Amino acid sequence: MFQGETAITIDDKGRLAIPTAYRDLVARACGNRLVVAYNPYEDGCLWLLQLPHWEQLRDQLNARGMQSAQVRMLRRKLVAAAAVLEPDGNGRLSLPASLRATAGIERRAVLLGMGDRFELWSEQAHLAQMRQTLGDADLADDLRDLAL
Repeated sequence: MFQGETAITIDDKGRLAIPTAYRDLVARACGNRLVVAYNPYEDGCLWLLQLPHWEQLRDQLNARGMQSAQVRMLRRKLVAAAAVLEPDGNGRLSLPASLRATAGIERRAVLLGMGDRFELWSEQAHLAQMRQTLGDADLADDLRDLAL
């Protein structure tokens, strides 16, 4: 289970160091293999998915054909642009430049543990998300029973 918020630095070669608290967990959960892909729901964010979870998602999307514009978009963001990453000996992941550029991730970023995946946010996009508030009218009916 990935959880927590960590400010990180992307080095000049486009690498991020997996926080030491997560390294053993990543090794156990997915054999030290993560997949980076675009977050289809939010700008300024990439997903780091566990390889088995991504493979299941990839297979589900590929089985849906190409007729739907939504499926084509999801396939572009989650399959076509995805890259399998393995940490180097120092626990660093090399992020593809094209994904970093599109998400606006430069030197400073934020890594969020979201349970089954990480979200990697540009610092500015993360700040904008965290500064948003929700009012009662913003909560869907199925969220109103949460003990917030």
